[in-house]
Amino acid sequence: MVRDLVPEGYDALLGELKVRIAEARLRATLVVNRELVLLYWQIGRDILARQREQGWGAKVIDRLAADLRHEFPEMKGFSPRNLKYMRALAEAYPDELIVQQVAAQLPWFHTCTLLDKVKNLGEREWYAEQATEHGWSRNVLVHQIESGLYQRQGQAVTNFARTLPPAQSDLAQHMLKDPYVFDFLSLGPAAQERDLERALLAHLRDFLLELGVGFAFVGSQYHLEVGDQDFYLDLLFYHLRLRCYVVIDLKIGDFQPEYAGKMNFYLSAVNDLLRHPQDQPGIGIILCKTRNRLIAEYALRDMQAPMGVATYRLTEALPEALRGSLPNIAELEATLAEADADLGEQHTGE
Repeated sequence: MVRDLVPEGYDALLGELKVRIAEARLRATLVVNRELVLLYWQIGRDILARQREQGWGAKVIDRLAADLRHEFPEMKGFSPRNLKYMRALAEAYPDELIVQQVAAQLPWFHTCTLLDKVKNLGEREWYAEQATEHGWSRNVLVHQIESGLYQRQGQAVTNFARTLPPAQSDLAQHMLKDPYVFDFLSLGPAAQERDLERALLAHLRDFLLELGVGFAFVGSQYHLEVGDQDFYLDLLFYHLRLRCYVVIDLKIGDFQPEYAGKMNFYLSAVNDLLRHPQDQPGIGIILCKTRNRLIAEYALRDMQAPMGVATYRLTEALPEALRGSLPNIAELEATLAEADADLGEQHTGE
């Protein structure tokens, strides 16, 4: 067999070449995407300038789209809809340098999504940077925008500034949100904390997406033995960037000051029993349905362990009066058919 003739070191060389080729292909793809987005921006800039200076109307875009598609039949992306996105890109980013640094780092339809859904420039740039850094798909980007991630990031009440070194404190604060949006859950008013925990575990992938990049699931009802007594952590994670354990305590109601003391105990036990020498001290997150900010700040003020208090939002049942106004199956199917046709036209213009 040919495999028997493979010399020593061949497999290692093959592995290295695979990595190099994959990296080169990725760099080539990024270069092509960057050049395409810059081309689109330049086209949009020229259209925008002539509309402002010479009063071109919307019908000129339709004519331009037809002529460009006739001249370059092998190229996609010259539909009237896409040309309007190019104009919107040039209007949103007048500076080419910003386009290179922000928009050109993302696939084109990520950029179209940002132009459609985010009107504030600073907020749009933030989502673009997060999508680039974390490799969000377009669906994930849409979800993060619609859940208001920009407004929620870093808003939890914490004592990190006092209990963690500056660099780790900033990262940990940015890691927490308030509120967390568990729109993938539907729990009734009689639900208990165990029901919330089971529901989150049943939707662990969605839960991890909402927690954010870096969380690795360790266990639920994680057992610790302290002083010959048994204790159970609701949820235990390890954060890969912070290099520490993260304990999450779930509460179905309002935040109470005594929750902070319980979390302080849990973190002391985790640091003694689970923490490795290379790990940073553990961090606690107390997740409640509601909380009074001032009470939470007082409760955390003198705690020595790093912890935060955040709230969560569940999917709420529709009021009875609204249920009759929901579309029926036929109406939904008609709407979906229209959306599919519109999406097909958009993808044809990619």
